[in-house]
Amino acid sequence: MGMVHAEITLKNACDEGNVLAGRIKPEEVRAVTVTAVADTGSLHLVINEDLRQKLGLAVKEERIVNIANGEKLRCKMTEGVEVHWKNRRTMCPAMVLPDAKSVLFGAIPLEGMDLMVNPVTQEVVGIHGDEEEYPLLSPQI
Repeated sequence: MGMVHAEITLKNACDEGNVLAGRIKPEEVRAVTVTAVADTGSLHLVINEDLRQKLGLAVKEERIVNIANGEKLRCKMTEGVEVHWKNRRTMCPAMVLPDAKSVLFGAIPLEGMDLMVNPVTQEVVGIHGDEEEYPLLSPQI
């Protein structure tokens, strides 16, 4: 199977909370839309340091991780990132690989939105139907 890409939007989840609390305006939420590699071999959402800074994500901890080539690296783990794909969303931390060339859309965010990589069509799809069958509900305030 070749590389599968998906367009996703990443938002600073703390900014989203500040909008709900009335501290900032919706247009002040730091967000970036990227073409990510849907990587079922990766557990996390993986971003580079430049993207972490653009989103204003705080570092919550550091971990030693094994990457695909067997190398061990010290990586930062961020506060929550809201990940959006079509009309679905989930929240998860991001792992920061300083020199990552691509954003990796790993198993945790994929599962969080009930998504999978279809090996036949080589695209990201809903596990239990397409996006029209998975409506977002607005919070009741």
